[in-house]
Amino acid sequence: MAFETIQWFPGHMAKTRRIISENLGNVDLVIELLDARIPYSSRNPEIARLTSGKPTLLLLNKASLADPAQNRLWLNRLTNRNTLTILTDCATGEGLNRLEPAIKRILAEKLSRYAEKGMSGRRVRAMVLGIPNVGKSSLINRISGNKKTRVEDRPGVTREKQWVPTGIGVDLLDMPGILWPKFEDPRVGENLALTGAIKDDILDTEGLAALLCGRLKKNYPALLAARYKLSDEDLQLKNDELFLKIGRKRGFLISGGEIDTERTAAVLLDEFRAAKIGRITLDPADIAGGVSDAGTDH
Repeated sequence: MAFETIQWFPGHMAKTRRIISENLGNVDLVIELLDARIPYSSRNPEIARLTSGKPTLLLLNKASLADPAQNRLWLNRLTNRNTLTILTDCATGEGLNRLEPAIKRILAEKLSRYAEKGMSGRRVRAMVLGIPNVGKSSLINRISGNKKTRVEDRPGVTREKQWVPTGIGVDLLDMPGILWPKFEDPRVGENLALTGAIKDDILDTEGLAALLCGRLKKNYPALLAARYKLSDEDLQLKNDELFLKIGRKRGFLISGGEIDTERTAAVLLDEFRAAKIGRITLDPADIAGGVSDAGTDH
């Protein structure tokens, strides 16, 4: 499947963009979640355009699944005068203790003005943005201390805006996840599919898993070989051949000795997404404006 040609729902996205624009003036800052495994691919350029000039706290979420060296590089790359970046894992709560200090730091001038006016107890308002399945609902539930927001491990559950109070003096405006109607770079779509931001049931998962084999044998060959007991010779195979080799190594066979490609694909994708293969980043921090061309043979 050509990932750049997947069609989304332009009406839904137009509505989300409108809600963001209408509510941006009511918040003090934007909290945008990115998937630490794909910081470039998971950052919708529409969000940056819509929120331009608003103080932004970037959360590199699912950081415990991503390459630690790449995490550090991305922290440096994404932080600037108007943007702070922290590493988090909203599923486990890791890094969320940095949230309150980071908000106070990025809003220091505004909070100082409030204090001068005798409004030091005024609650901060933040808009929470990100693509589907990046962890927005998990973040809100963690810091609000209750299950205000529905959470499922699949994209597209949050539909309407919700205000949620928290115990750290911040009210959060939860927004629907926003994907873009067409990917100019097919690798953005590929990375979103690989990490689960796009529903598997509309994808060719066998082709996606073979693509993953190509990415991993190029950038993380030792992790791939260790997980699936592959030889150096195995790692020279083309993507689809390597995919089948892994299925055979795991014993995923059906009648006639054929490899169960559906099961092989499901296991490969699940184990990658759960970091059972290892901590892996698909978007290297040194990409200049596009996604890396790693693992292109078929």
